[in-house]
Amino acid sequence: MASSSPSSNYIQEASGGHIIPTDQNVLQKHVAFFDRNQDGIVYPSETFKGFRAIGCGIFFSAISAIFINFGLSQKTRPGKFPSLLFPIEVKNIQKAKHGSDSGVYDTEGRFVPLKFEEIFSKHALTYPSALTSDELMKMLKENRVPKDYKGWLASWTEWKTLYMLCKDKSGLLQKETVKAAYDGSLFERMEKERSSAKKKA
Repeated sequence: MASSSPSSNYIQEASGGHIIPTDQNVLQKHVAFFDRNQDGIVYPSETFKGFRAIGCGIFFSAISAIFINFGLSQKTRPGKFPSLLFPIEVKNIQKAKHGSDSGVYDTEGRFVPLKFEEIFSKHALTYPSALTSDELMKMLKENRVPKDYKGWLASWTEWKTLYMLCKDKSGLLQKETVKAAYDGSLFERMEKERSSAKKKA
């Protein structure tokens, strides 16, 4: 069963003044964090700012902005002439869904609870609610579609970035962290925590 949010009691919140519309599907909410001016379009500069906001370095943020916007822009703009500004239209982000993924987002960008639970029931063998680095790599390999090299790269990049930024002190990627990444609330929380830390410093 697919749903518009990871849980039935999911409440859309605003933090740090960044508001994400409540009528978006979960994949759109995941991407909307990077729509810094909330106009429904994500430009490379906004992708860069989004990655910086969650604590990524300048070089990584720049490479990510190039890779993501170049790869996804035209897919989210069906029937439109290619733009050298490489905008991503949030409302059509499900059209850019890549292969070799976990299947937690369906083709309409909705959250599929059974697929999410399957990540941990199949691959979290050391701890039931967390993934080790080795378990994560095994999952990525099992999700690969033959010869889908772009999908392999996209999945590897997404999950390794999440692991790098969000693993705990024991090197584990917790289930609740992964769940929050899917609906985009993780990014909001990371930005808020980083902002608070900078103020204290």
